[in-house]
Amino acid sequence: MNQREKFSSRLGFILISAGCAIGLGNVYRFPIITGAYGGAMFVLVYIAFLILLGIPVMTAELSVGRASQRSIASSFDVLEKKGQKWHWMKYLGIGGNYLLMMFYTTICGWMFMYFIKYLTGSIMSAHGAEELGGVFGAMVTNTGLNVVATFAVILLCFGVCSLGLQKGVERITKVMMVALFVLLVGLAVYSCTLDNAAEGLKFYLIPSLDNMKEAGIMTVISAAMGQSFFTLSVGIGSIAIFGSYIGKDRSLLGETFTIIGLDTFVALTAGLIVFPACFTYNNGVTADAGSVGASFLFTTLSSIFNAMPGGRLIGTLFFLFMIFAALSTVIAVFENIMSFWLELTKLNRVQVAVINIVLMLILSMPCILSLNVWDDILIFGKNFMDLEDYTVSNVLLPVGSLAYILFCTQKFGWGWDKFIEEANAGNGLKVPKWIRPYATFVLPIIIIGVLIMSAF
Repeated sequence: MNQREKFSSRLGFILISAGCAIGLGNVYRFPIITGAYGGAMFVLVYIAFLILLGIPVMTAELSVGRASQRSIASSFDVLEKKGQKWHWMKYLGIGGNYLLMMFYTTICGWMFMYFIKYLTGSIMSAHGAEELGGVFGAMVTNTGLNVVATFAVILLCFGVCSLGLQKGVERITKVMMVALFVLLVGLAVYSCTLDNAAEGLKFYLIPSLDNMKEAGIMTVISAAMGQSFFTLSVGIGSIAIFGSYIGKDRSLLGETFTIIGLDTFVALTAGLIVFPACFTYNNGVTADAGSVGASFLFTTLSSIFNAMPGGRLIGTLFFLFMIFAALSTVIAVFENIMSFWLELTKLNRVQVAVINIVLMLILSMPCILSLNVWDDILIFGKNFMDLEDYTVSNVLLPVGSLAYILFCTQKFGWGWDKFIEEANAGNGLKVPKWIRPYATFVLPIIIIGVLIMSAF
């Protein structure tokens, strides 16, 4: 294997790791779920679970990556004791990364198409959720258009990865993430100047037990637990790879806090865009539990943009922001896939990119076709896109996270002492000793609970 590449700066590591966590599900799903499950009270419960679940799992994943200096394709092989079978995790991780991209690249293509619709103004003549639903339906059922858009995303992102870690992934992602933050803050400031912004902000920022009771206390807790767990994309090695690219000058708990802090900032700020707009142009209606999906983004929010003054510009900037959020995740996961091949073969980056461009396009076809010519093919009541999404989010992420926690805390794995030595190496926040009983015994039970709730 070639000598391990490194980030040129800590900022590059932070922004790229945050970019992997910050994705479409985070920036549009979080505000929708918040609206469906009680507003500000949901946000408080979400943040609590983010601390209880997200921080320890991400720290464990980064530790495995940095200690092994490998991706999930061989990190457990390096760290496990003789005779152990933790290296079987590579199959879950490799499969999970590919499965995620099999549908995520298609959705990313939709963002490009809607960006073009708003940039050209072709969508501005459509009004109301029903009419815009027809526009969205016509787009997703156009097989040729979806193939072209998906291929463009795959070609662009593997092209970036083929340039190398520093010259491609780090350089491009830094620019995108800065642009993402600028667009996000700008759109939030504008949205907060709308006529009924105060009512939207009250719902979003002032906790109300009545709203929580109306949504159902246990329902809110369950939804917050699931969202806090899945928003970070931990469990399939997509974060561990970036741990393998950094040195030991900074402790990993501090880096985890920074990454999750940026991820949470983006999610919370996205709410500052959505809620003032909904309370101004959609009679205070945000979403219900049954509409947490792409339809809200492409119909409800689009109808709001089309109704507001300057909506064409706002819609263009919003979908440009969504493109950056989507591409940051795709590039991060493609870099993980790239590392699999570099570790397991003698190919170079360009060769790996060419092979995977073809492979990824073929693998994405079931998702594309499930929206039109294969829409009558259902497995467990789900089409290919929904099944791929469900398998990654509800099965592979919690199972992988459980494996990372057990590997780092149990004697039959890597072990607590080695994990703490790695996590606490360098300057910054240290993992405290008192957290060991929680991480060793309580956290695995919580993750198993999340797995059961999400899978069934």
